[in-house]
Amino acid sequence: MRRGSSGRETNFLQELVLYAASAALSCLVLFVGLRHLDPNRESSKKALEHEKEIAKRLGRPLIETNPYEDVIACDVINPDNIDVKFDCIGGLEGIKQALYELVILPLRRPELFSHGKLLGPQKGVLLYGPPGTGKTMLAKAIAKESGAVFINVKISNLMSKWFGDAQKLVAAVFSLAHKLQPAIIFIDEVDSFLGQRKTTDHEALTNMKTEFMALWDGFTTDQNARVMVLAATNRPSELDEAILRRLPQAFEIGIPDCRERAEILKVVLKDEKVEDGIDYDHVAGLCDGYTGSDLLELCKKAAYFSIRDLLDDEKNGKPPSDPRPLAQLDLEKVIATTTKTKLAASEYDALSSQIMRMIGAQRIR
Repeated sequence: MRRGSSGRETNFLQELVLYAASAALSCLVLFVGLRHLDPNRESSKKALEHEKEIAKRLGRPLIETNPYEDVIACDVINPDNIDVKFDCIGGLEGIKQALYELVILPLRRPELFSHGKLLGPQKGVLLYGPPGTGKTMLAKAIAKESGAVFINVKISNLMSKWFGDAQKLVAAVFSLAHKLQPAIIFIDEVDSFLGQRKTTDHEALTNMKTEFMALWDGFTTDQNARVMVLAATNRPSELDEAILRRLPQAFEIGIPDCRERAEILKVVLKDEKVEDGIDYDHVAGLCDGYTGSDLLELCKKAAYFSIRDLLDDEKNGKPPSDPRPLAQLDLEKVIATTTKTKLAASEYDALSSQIMRMIGAQRIR
């Protein structure tokens, strides 16, 4: 009897251990499976390392974030890693001075703007103008000069395939900016995201716009928040009027004039090997209608002439040597064979007048 009872107890214990092991294994498989099904899993891993870098730059412990903030953290740029300053941008002196006073100073010296509501920091700034005039570069320079983290919002990251995630990701943009402040939320080509609302818009896009504007309003009423939305667009006339009201400061980054083109050429060629005596004013005069991007490409193409000459010399049996300095003639050769990407002046002037009327009307309201 005792042996039978002991055997049954042994079998029972074995079955109990087996059931427990099976349950533990099932839980492990379920846990691993759910982790692999998490749509934000890879983004969260990448974001964790990025958060450590941001925390190190800010000199504080790693901040706690949710999975949606982890996705947005992948688009956070440490200002120490931005290599663009105002000195790297030729021309636009008046605009750079205005941006320094209205945007950079409030972020760097908030104590100067804490006396009354009139001196509160700007919550929204719009940069608009033709393509290639330096709007994105100017935005990065603002982040560098102010020391603010730069959250480069990509619309593709907000458009999640999971229902309801788009609004959560939009909320994560602002909650992460609040945790990392001072912060700049940058939206390039803002018209593609916050353009005029249409009856044909998808419900998810409409909800995302509404959520974005509601959260933005929350920051505009918080005088202590050092968070700013910086937007850029080539098509300001397509922006929703509600967005224009939230962007009280608007700056036209237009096609540079002759003096500004000369300044841009000097900045581009500052650290390059060039011959003495280049007449930058003369070259700039030949580049009517060129944008900053056009001038950069002009210099890149001109730099290849010295390489071609060097290769030709090697083919003719001459001893190898260093490439010669870039010459003014190289620039003039490229200008003679290059088609500029200038926007028609009449078309853009009409567009500029329209947006200024819209902005003026919103301010009067």
